[in-house]
Formats: sequence, C-alpha cells, structure tokens
Amino acid sequence: MLTIYPPIHQSTTSLLSPHGRLLSLDRPQVMGILNLTPDSFFADSRVASERDLLARAEAMLTAGAAVLDLGAYSTRPGADDISAEEETRRLLPAIQALRREFPQAFLSADTFRAGVAEAAVHAGADLVNDVGGGTLDPQMFSTVGRLRAPYVLMHLRGTPQTMSKLTHYEDDLVLTLLRYFRDRVAALRQAGVVDIVLDPGFGFAKTAAQSHELLRRLPELHMLGLPLLAALSRKKMVYGPLGLGPETALNGTTALHMVALQGGASLLRAHDVAEARQTIELFAHTFPMAE
Repeated sequence: MLTIYPPIHQSTTSLLSPHGRLLSLDRPQVMGILNLTPDSFFADSRVASERDLLARAEAMLTAGAAVLDLGAYSTRPGADDISAEEETRRLLPAIQALRREFPQAFLSADTFRAGVAEAAVHAGADLVNDVGGGTLDPQMFSTVGRLRAPYVLMHLRGTPQTMSKLTHYEDDLVLTLLRYFRDRVAALRQAGVVDIVLDPGFGFAKTAAQSHELLRRLPELHMLGLPLLAALSRKKMVYGPLGLGPETALNGTTALHMVALQGGASLLRAHDVAEARQTIELFAHTFPMAE
C-alpha cells in the first residue's frame, strides 16, 4: 500500500546573510551543486576552470537556482582527505569569481572546517553548509555565530572516510536524529547562530535502506520547527535500487525530490537545477500551498 503524505505548510522562513542578501524559504527552493573537486562521485558535476564555473553558474541561476553551493572537499565515501590549505585554494577564487559576476547570487560554502568557512564568508559566501554538523571542527559553531552566517546543520557519524562503517543504530533512526539535532541546535543558539537549516544527511553513515526510511519519515523532523534541506541528487539511494549509476539517475532523483517535497523539504540540493525547479512547480500546482 502506497502512503501519500499530505503537503506540509510551513510558515515563512528567511535566511539573512552577513552581506545583507535574503533567501526566502516560504516556498521550496533549489540549491545548485558546483563541485570544485577532481573526484566528486558524479563526474559531470565537476568544474574544470573559471570559465566553466561561470557558465555553469549562469545556467543554474537562469534555470531557477536560489542558491549555488560550492564544495572544494569531496565527501563521497572513501574520498581522499585534503588539507585546509588545498581546500581554501580551490574554494576562495571560485567564490570571488561568482561574487564578481553575479553580485546578487546567494552563495553557499560547503565545508566542515571553521577556518575555511570564515575565509569563504569574508570572500563573499552567504551560507555555511557543514556536512560535519560541527562534529569535525569544534570551532565551527562559534565561528558561524560570530560571522552571523546562516548554517546548514547535517547529521553525520564519523568522517567521510569512515562513515560507511558506522551505519548501525542502537535506537530508532529518526529518534537518533531528533536527539542529535536538538542538542546541536541548542549549542548553535548558545553560540549566537540565528538562521539554521537541518539536513538529515542522506547516505552519510546510512545505508540506502536507512536513507529511504528517513525520506519516508521526513515529516517527523518538523517537530524541531526548522526548515529542511534534502540532498538526494544522483546518490546511491537513488541509483542503487535501480541497478544504475549516478550518470543515469536523473529520473530517479526527480521521483525522490517529489517525495521530499511532500515531506516538507524547503531546499532541494541538486545537480540538475531545471528539473528540480520543474518538480517544485508541479508540486505547487498539485498541492497549492496556503498563503
């Protein structure tokens, strides 16, 4: 029996960047992925040059991306570790180039390192997207609080190098995440962080089956009263059950994006912006959202 969750109305939420740019989440938005790494799991998402970066960014913004998420450290399972210096060397020129060419764009720095996050915000980033949820750098919360930057808090166990071995949960999966988010949000508030988005961390220290359970139970995370980001795009939870690979997982991604929207996701982090934006438009037409 197929369970269809009713659409969840969320009150208007806005993220205010340290630079004065405002991102409204009163309707779902798309976060476009720009990978500055040579080994991200989806090869077509890798940016090869500044010219390529600017062309891709322009295409994403034209297609309806509200946020551009720049990552300079690959977090795929088993990815190589790189130094903070190398991550910064990759990330800062890209942020500076995008800020120069697209001054009104809302830019996100995908990093778990406080020092890299601070340099990124000073270079023009508006949002810090931390896959470590502050667990990989104890200075992250105080840094983001001091910068007054919006923050994406993701659930992770271990590191990108060890997370695939940490998928056993003694307690209920969603209850574990609720406790984690409750405690981390309290610490963020104490550090002065105002704008927080929650990311359940699909595929991070979670099997494909666990990720599907988490997606199915996404509405339960709304009891924390914060907007949710769904990062599902072309992940193993999409292509694995279909016997495909990341390069042929667009249709499956679109299907799961609709499930995420029905679960109340406010942000879809996607490689394919136009298709994600179309999914949001069809969702809005099928389930008109109350003003």
